[in-house]
Amino acid sequence: MSQGQLSCQSLGQFSLAGDLSFETVPQLVDAGAKLFQSGDQVCIDLAQVGRSDSAGLALLMSWLRLARQRGKYLRFRQVPSQLLSLARVSGVEHILLLESSV
Repeated sequence: MSQGQLSCQSLGQFSLAGDLSFETVPQLVDAGAKLFQSGDQVCIDLAQVGRSDSAGLALLMSWLRLARQRGKYLRFRQVPSQLLSLARVSGVEHILLLESSV
């Protein structure tokens, strides 16, 4: 299992890597606070995300809620198919503004 890691690529551009599961997501929840320290728009690239379960989807929803509370625009790109499928089944794909990697 690969621990999840959030890293800043440039102003407003972040990369999320590793597995997003019940074991790895808890340490990432608070990392979302640094996403919105500057700039009005934030983009998170998920190309390096491995396995994901519903905890990963909950993490994205949590960050989206935080963005809205702070008046920021948040977008996710290169979303892995497993996470995209979870979002579709859960009926939140349109809420999360997901861009698939396909």
